[in-house]
Amino acid sequence: MILVTGGLGFIGSHTVRALLDLGEGCVLVQRRTAEVPASLAGAQVVVEQADIADLTALLDVGARHKITGIVHLAGSMPWPPSPKQPVEAARKAVGSLFNIFEAARAWGVSRVGVASSIGVYAGLTSEGPLREDMPLPMTSSHPIPAFKKIGELLSDHLAGATGIDVVSYRISGIWGPGDPHGALLFAAPALVHAAVRGTEPDLSLLLAPAYAEDSIDLCYVYDCGRAIALLQLADQLNHRTYNVASGRATSNAEVIAAIKKVVPDTRIVLPARGTGQQSYLDITRIQQDTGYQPAYDIERATADYIAWLRAGNER
Repeated sequence: MILVTGGLGFIGSHTVRALLDLGEGCVLVQRRTAEVPASLAGAQVVVEQADIADLTALLDVGARHKITGIVHLAGSMPWPPSPKQPVEAARKAVGSLFNIFEAARAWGVSRVGVASSIGVYAGLTSEGPLREDMPLPMTSSHPIPAFKKIGELLSDHLAGATGIDVVSYRISGIWGPGDPHGALLFAAPALVHAAVRGTEPDLSLLLAPAYAEDSIDLCYVYDCGRAIALLQLADQLNHRTYNVASGRATSNAEVIAAIKKVVPDTRIVLPARGTGQQSYLDITRIQQDTGYQPAYDIERATADYIAWLRAGNER
């Protein structure tokens, strides 16, 4: 069975669904008590209560289940960070990663996947594809990409030291059913929600104003979950780092155009004062090594998301 940390979260739940569709059972580790969700009732899924920061509790999970692989999607850094205990928070984040590798060694796991982020590319100014072999800036303006870089470096070191097959997922801008963030990092989810509700989009959480030309590599969460599952189950991987993305830049203007095909009377408008810079994650590696192809372009993704919200789902 594949152990998935953060398996009841946004990306985690869709990854679990994809693993199940590919014939794998899953053990979901949650810090708080949780039951198997109704959407997975009857599936080969077990939810175990354990804090991955507690090595003994984590190892006990492997005593109850035959764990053959690990997909580590739980957050590496508490957010928002505690201003009173920054050292302890950092120690816990890094210690949890060490515990994952200790468990992998104890259980004889052959492959560990670790979530990274599109944020590691922040600071690169080139347009066009962002490739996994590009040199990354050593600094980060935000704790999350900082700890993702730390996680990648530690994972690469431990892969060499332990012989465990390790893969880091550089995950792009993920959106779709179950998105808990709204317009936290990019505008698209809020634009869709506003169209369904017939309201103005709430973009107050964005770090900067949203413009029509602003773009990001938007990857629908179904594609993201399937990509991670394919990386976990591939017979052989030729790299330790893979972009998990759509492989194209999608602008807010394109999102609005796709929304208007489903909700023609929406009045969502964004000002046209953005830079128009088009950068996106190159997905050649994952395509070559797993056969992954995104199934949801912006129009299909938008229509599906709107239908899911109109069916009465909250997020």
